[in-house]
Amino acid sequence: MKIKVDVKMNAKALKKLSASQVKALKITTEQMLHEKVTAAEIPFDEGTLQNVQTFPDYKNINKGEAKIVHDTPYARRLYYNPQYNFDQTHNANARGEWWEDYLTGDKKDRPKKIYSQAYK
Repeated sequence: MKIKVDVKMNAKALKKLSASQVKALKITTEQMLHEKVTAAEIPFDEGTLQNVQTFPDYKNINKGEAKIVHDTPYARRLYYNPQYNFDQTHNANARGEWWEDYLTGDKKDRPKKIYSQAYK
């Protein structure tokens, strides 16, 4: 028995799917950052860490990678020292390890849900 199969790729459709994936990843990144700022968990004194030096990095988005960057010299120190007594005047829930709920906690599936909704 001999079977002949012809596969024709629809380049336009594949390109559209790829563009949709990039758009969904961008929406996911922006939504996660928005949720974190709205939750008022990022330490806030003058607002530099949260409002100026935190931003999405899309430089490798076409490879399926997006990052949320905290670009200050003290961000790492604040993040990895949850024992600090964080001022909660501006952000009532300010704390260290503010991304842990998305990494290992109760919101670890949230990025997948956001992405799947955005990709539909």
